[in-house]
Amino acid sequence: MARWTALQEDSGPARATVCAVIPVLNEQAAIAGVISGLPHDLVDDVVVVDGGSTDGTVQAAESAGARVVRETRRGYGRACASGVGASTAEILVFIDGDGADDPRQLPLLLEPVLDGRADLAIGARARMEVGALPAHAVLGNKLAAMLISARWGQRISDLPSFKVIRRERLLALGMTEATYGWTIEMLVKAARRGYRILEVPIDYRRRTGGVSKVSGNLSTSLKAARSILATLARHGLGRTAGAPLL
Repeated sequence: MARWTALQEDSGPARATVCAVIPVLNEQAAIAGVISGLPHDLVDDVVVVDGGSTDGTVQAAESAGARVVRETRRGYGRACASGVGASTAEILVFIDGDGADDPRQLPLLLEPVLDGRADLAIGARARMEVGALPAHAVLGNKLAAMLISARWGQRISDLPSFKVIRRERLLALGMTEATYGWTIEMLVKAARRGYRILEVPIDYRRRTGGVSKVSGNLSTSLKAARSILATLARHGLGRTAGAPLL
């Protein structure tokens, strides 16, 4: 049994169970800090999904008390889906393992979902440390968010990795995107279904270690941007990208 789960035995009155899903690839320098920063009184399980790290990421995650699931098929969306499949928790938290999001701010996103004010809470990167994201990544995210807001009347300004959603709501979306498009698919489908999407302003820092798989260089960022816009168009028109991952 993972050490994290053992810490939850005396967590008080029954409430909805919460699992944090953390996709990683070579995040040895950051992953332990992300795991230890999650509030132990609110999170019942931590599942780290490793996409084939060649450093000490797996060992660091296990030492910090998380369960590690190995996913040999690459792709952010696939990793998220594998993490969901490894848990039975009622509330799902998605957070990156690079240390850029502050896990101590999770209560800000959890509260509106737990108390029924939101179906999906997203951590909008409102207070961003200089250099945390390159300008082209910021602009690409804002453009896609603006299009969603304009089309479906949702107040969205960002496409963040830090998200909280009920399991039943996520499964109802029939998620299909295995790579960069996971977040945009979730937002578009949630907006189309009329989910209550609540944007919560949070801090965003420079990554603690490793190299970004999306915004680390212009070429990769442009590919991700094209994927995001194509995903937005595809799901905005009600088309699917294949069989559901969940």
